[in-house]
Amino acid sequence: MPVVVLGVTGCIGAYKACEVLRELQRRGVDPHVVMTAAATRFVSPLTFEALSRHPVFHDQWALGTSGEIRHISLADDAELLLVAPATANILGKFARGIADDALSTLYLATRAPVLVAPAMNVNMFEHEAVQENLATLRGRGVGVVEPGDGYLACGWLGKGRLAEGEAIVEAALARLARRRDLERETVLVTAGPTVEAIDPVRFVSNRSSGTMGYRLAEAARDRGARVILVSGPTALRAPHGVTFAGVRSAEEMKQAVAAHVGPATVVIAAAAVSDYRPAKPSDSKLKKAEGPVRLELVRTPDILKGLGEAKGSRLLVGFAAETEDLLENAARKLEAKNLDLIVANDVTVRGAGFGGETNAVVLLRRDGRRNAVPLATKREVADRILDEVVALRAGARVPAPV
Repeated sequence: MPVVVLGVTGCIGAYKACEVLRELQRRGVDPHVVMTAAATRFVSPLTFEALSRHPVFHDQWALGTSGEIRHISLADDAELLLVAPATANILGKFARGIADDALSTLYLATRAPVLVAPAMNVNMFEHEAVQENLATLRGRGVGVVEPGDGYLACGWLGKGRLAEGEAIVEAALARLARRRDLERETVLVTAGPTVEAIDPVRFVSNRSSGTMGYRLAEAARDRGARVILVSGPTALRAPHGVTFAGVRSAEEMKQAVAAHVGPATVVIAAAAVSDYRPAKPSDSKLKKAEGPVRLELVRTPDILKGLGEAKGSRLLVGFAAETEDLLENAARKLEAKNLDLIVANDVTVRGAGFGGETNAVVLLRRDGRRNAVPLATKREVADRILDEVVALRAGARVPAPV
């Protein structure tokens, strides 16, 4: 049975965690409960011990029955950390790395996926600090089960009520299903821009920050894949546990991809490769002069087309960043490059362009199926793309998101 650590924090919704626990058990999950001190003022630890048939962890100084350090041993056993309800306080601790109780310490110690279900007053939920903390957590890959709208315990009306137990459990099971669904795959991801030298000082490039590709690499790693990341120059740190190859130009990226693609079963080409480069880069800095300057450009190698021509049984995913006729242009590229899946996004849409932590895309498959992913964090979009990859490998229809 998969082990889920159920974190319970201090708000009136804590009693609903009992329902979540029972539904997890009914669905074949073994829940272990961790409580904050505030949570014990709403529901007794004895209640959760009786339901779960496991000791409740609420004192970070208490050792386990075999003398183990609980926040380490339980963090290591967990296949998912689910916090329901998650108060503003615990979200702030998670986001800022504060470890001063059993639950916040366990969060820092676990490498399992994390899912939170916020619950609080509507004004608290909408506060800038809470939204910033949620954005930070989403950027790290933490899943969020959005709270519901309606009457709150405080008597107010608005968003902040703990999501229904069934929705929380479904989201938890979806996270568990993703846990190791790529462990037999080697995924090569290209990311970032390429830069093409004009002279030793100047270059031609584009606006890509590399974030989408890096989030894809992190998500594939977390789902069990061996990951190779070939990246143009970015301000991002290479993800831990990923084979990394840094490049600058399109030609260097072509060579790095050729050197690493051999074992890859899936290639996701998220890089924004420059289409043109200066024909004759200068060995010395070009001096400023009067009048116009003409720069002759020539085409760079089409890395994606080359991958499509030599695809074999490998699954190939491309990207189409467009400013007009999004679906038509993406469909043409899908066919022309011999792709299995293309991720299309309109970079003129607010929040879906270069440089940010959010995106909105449409996923187009060769069989004609199209799946729109509304504005979400790039980590969430990455997991939706990988859901399609898993479904394509299995020859199945991708499940609806939860």
